[in-house]
Amino acid sequence: MYTYNVAEKFVSINGEGRRAGQTAVFVRFKGCNLDCSYCDTKWANRGDCPCESLTEKDILDYVLASGIKNVTLTGGEPLLQENVRELIELLGENSLSVEIETNGSVDISAYRNDKHRPIFTLDYKLPSSGMESRMLTENYKYLQKTDTVKFVSGSRADLERALEIIREYGLAEKCAVYISPVFGMIDPAEIVEFMLQNKLNGVNLQLQLHKFIWDPNMKGV
Repeated sequence: MYTYNVAEKFVSINGEGRRAGQTAVFVRFKGCNLDCSYCDTKWANRGDCPCESLTEKDILDYVLASGIKNVTLTGGEPLLQENVRELIELLGENSLSVEIETNGSVDISAYRNDKHRPIFTLDYKLPSSGMESRMLTENYKYLQKTDTVKFVSGSRADLERALEIIREYGLAEKCAVYISPVFGMIDPAEIVEFMLQNKLNGVNLQLQLHKFIWDPNMKGV
C-alpha cells in the first residue's frame, strides 16, 4: 500500500474544464512546486497544511461510496505525489474516469501509453502568474484529443501571450483549449472581444462555475 497526503476530498460539480457542470469526486493533494500570484488554493500548498494520510484503497473506497464516476485529482500539484500513477491505475481498473488538473510544469510523458491513461487538464501559466518560466511545453507532444490546455488570464498582456502559445503549438487542433479570467481581475467581456478580434476558432471562454454558485473562497466545493 502507498499513502498520499490529501488536503481535502469532497463531492461536487466540476467548475471548469470540459466536464464543467458534471458531478465529480475531488481529491486535493497537499503541496505544489509553483507559487502563482492568483492561486486560490495557497492554503493547500503550505508545508503546515493539515492533511490526511490515505492509501490508494482509502481513496478508492471513498470514490466508490459516492456513486460518482468522474474523479478529479487536483492540488496543489497532484503529479508531485509519489506513486500517484498507481492510484490512477487502481481508479481506472474500477471503471472510474480520472482527470488530472496539473499546473503545466510536470512531465506527463510517462503516462502516454498507460492502459488507464487519465485525462489531463494542463495549465499554461501566463505572465501575471509569475510562473511562466516554469512551463514545460514539451508536454504538448503528448496531448490527446481528450485533454485540455487552460489559460488563466488576468490582463490584455496575458491574452496576447495565450494567443502566441495557442498558435505556436497548434493547440486548438490537438486538444480542447480554454481561456478563463482570473476571478475579479479582468472583465470576461474583454476576453470575448479579444477572441473575436483574433478569430480564435476552437477556443472556449470559461468562467469558474463554483465561484458563482458558492462563495468564491469556500472550500469543499
